[in-house]
Amino acid sequence: MPASRLVSVLGLAFGDCGKGLFTDALCRRWPVHSVVRFNGGAQAGHNVVLPDGCHHTFAQFGSGTLVRGVATVLAHPVVVHPTALLVENERLGAKGIDDALARLTIDARCPVNTAFHQAAGRLREIARGARAHGTCGVGVGETVRHRLGHPDEALSYGELTSPARALRKLEAIRLRLRDEFSGFGREWAETPTARRERALLADQRVAETWLAACTPLLREVPPASPEQIAARLDRPGAVLFEGAQGVLLDEDHGFHPHTTWSSIGTPAVDAVARDYGLSGEIEHLGVLRAYLTRHGPGPMPTADPALDVLREPHNSAHGWQGAFRRGHPDAVLLDYAVSVVGRLDGLLVSHLDAVERVRCLRWCAAYELPRRPGDGQLCVRNPARRERVERLRPGSAGALDRQARLTALLSRATPAYEPERITGAGELIERLEAVAGCRVRFVSAGPSHRSVSAR
Repeated sequence: MPASRLVSVLGLAFGDCGKGLFTDALCRRWPVHSVVRFNGGAQAGHNVVLPDGCHHTFAQFGSGTLVRGVATVLAHPVVVHPTALLVENERLGAKGIDDALARLTIDARCPVNTAFHQAAGRLREIARGARAHGTCGVGVGETVRHRLGHPDEALSYGELTSPARALRKLEAIRLRLRDEFSGFGREWAETPTARRERALLADQRVAETWLAACTPLLREVPPASPEQIAARLDRPGAVLFEGAQGVLLDEDHGFHPHTTWSSIGTPAVDAVARDYGLSGEIEHLGVLRAYLTRHGPGPMPTADPALDVLREPHNSAHGWQGAFRRGHPDAVLLDYAVSVVGRLDGLLVSHLDAVERVRCLRWCAAYELPRRPGDGQLCVRNPARRERVERLRPGSAGALDRQARLTALLSRATPAYEPERITGAGELIERLEAVAGCRVRFVSAGPSHRSVSAR
């Protein structure tokens, strides 16, 4: 009997929108037996807070793991970070979840994020200096980059069970990345962080040590075939596809170069579901906050330091990601997100309590932007007020030069706000539904699943 319900949870902004909260809540509301991670890797940071204050930031395990009996599937092409998975398992164990690995399945085809990729990704970001793209410092993008450029060296989770083969590939990865970064400029190369990462790439002992550290995970979670995963998912109940990041960071449709090496929209979910033989229709739900947020560099026209009064206990400006910014609701970016994410069946809106708490949220209906040649390929202007941009034009997949021009356009934009501030949650919901063209299905006005309610 096939799964009775297939649902995806997809971020509609720059991440940090509440995917963890809603995944946890829906796993408690519906008979969810499996949460499938279908994109990204260990750079996810999905926060789940229980009513008693217990908190966990999910990186690779599905955000339904705090619900007893809910399993996690890391589907191909998720980038798996084996040693980080073991660390996350220890943290879950300290919170009373002692069977997380027993409820985890990993596709043998999943790419493996190694210590060498992590070091290289950090070095590449350091080398960019003031032109940093934004990174979580985990190495997910570097793993994908290496896999695309040198597929013969790419390491999959299933190959970790063949130590000799895995060691050969690990050494090939190390040597290639070591040589690549040996030619980088010296100005940044002498910083303590850079010296540490370069030393790792130079150390011949790391590959064997790292592979040995993966052994406990391989013992507890042996690589699974697509057929084994298909059998797990094709059961009565519900399967929840939990997205990582947000569609405004999508590798094809985000604002290059401040993007992730991952596809975030509904086609990515559909492809994974088909790969495992799931033929049922998928309900696609888009997640957004009552206000915008963004970690690290990149355009966000409505960013406003006055909104820093909104507390972020689980997001900071420290570490590799950089500054955490807050912005007013933006109809232009929401319209763009909906146009590139694919078909949506509903919205999930978090942090609605912020509307009443700050009473200063404004609605950005358009951008004020002086005209430049070529803008017509990127945006739609008001016919009567030609300096006013009302929509962004989606581009085709892989057109990164075009997306970079869209990034430059956004960086010049000034938000055009409606004159009156948003007075309540109901008003905001009406505006969101009008732009998205679908209704809000669930809302949250607090940090835990108890604050989530249906509409």
